[in-house]
Amino acid sequence: MIAIASGVSYLDLRFQAVPRVIATAVLHGPGGVALIDPGPASALPTLRATLGEAGIAMADVTALLLTHIHLDHAGATGTLVRENPRLRVHVHEKGAPHLIDPEKLLASATRLYGDAMGRLWGEVRAVSPEALVVLKGGERIDAAGRVLEVEYTPGHASHHVSYFTRDAGVAFVGDTAGVRLVPDGYVLPPTPPPDIDLEAWRESLARIERWGAGTLFLTHFGPSAPVAPHLTALADHLELTGRLVKASLAQEGSDEAREEWFTDQIRGELRRRMNETDAKAYEIAGRFDLNWRGLARYWRKRSNQAVTRA
Repeated sequence: MIAIASGVSYLDLRFQAVPRVIATAVLHGPGGVALIDPGPASALPTLRATLGEAGIAMADVTALLLTHIHLDHAGATGTLVRENPRLRVHVHEKGAPHLIDPEKLLASATRLYGDAMGRLWGEVRAVSPEALVVLKGGERIDAAGRVLEVEYTPGHASHHVSYFTRDAGVAFVGDTAGVRLVPDGYVLPPTPPPDIDLEAWRESLARIERWGAGTLFLTHFGPSAPVAPHLTALADHLELTGRLVKASLAQEGSDEAREEWFTDQIRGELRRRMNETDAKAYEIAGRFDLNWRGLARYWRKRSNQAVTRA
């Protein structure tokens, strides 16, 4: 594990045997142990082994704090709760029903990942309602003896929350502050279906900025500072990707061709800034074709709403 501040560390889940793709934050101290975004069940052997190397057993973990319920962040939750029923799972109220009954979540993910579901994510088990601590945003919660502030931060997902430990100055922002896999690297907005909302996303970035955190912690991947330039870069790249997808939708041809054009644009942007290995890791953290689909859905929904109003 790598320390960020006293009692705040993180570990690399080495998702699909690739480093620096998914990070789990660990809060630890006399008050116990809490994990923020435990990741998919496919990475549980790495989670257990890395915690064990730090002298932490899974039985020591008392809380899971989920930024949102996408499988790369929260897929292992049901398995962990089944193994340790005293675990308490913090999740936004819009995400809670899909932990209790993951059928719709799995159906949606299967449409995106198809036959790769098992290889990527492993088992996805339901979570008992009694294990859930349901959040709205605006709460102050205790996890591992540390007080965290909770904000509702949609945009990437309608059920996304972020957590801030003021004493350490660290904000745990899931996917709302984007993907940055290498220090000072490109900040990529992850925009998969089904509920990308650019207006809500901008408001969420403003909420995070108002915390005045010294460090952002990204599930993809790890700590990032200084905060203001990072958030500015993410906002700029949200605008860029939004414009690119909007431009693709104006092109003649099929959605497959539009998706391919967008993917080529993003690949080219990354390859101008980093080496081939790092650029490929970004595609593992957030597939570019799925990013097109999420933004295409957003723009088409906006267009349909405008027609309806007219």
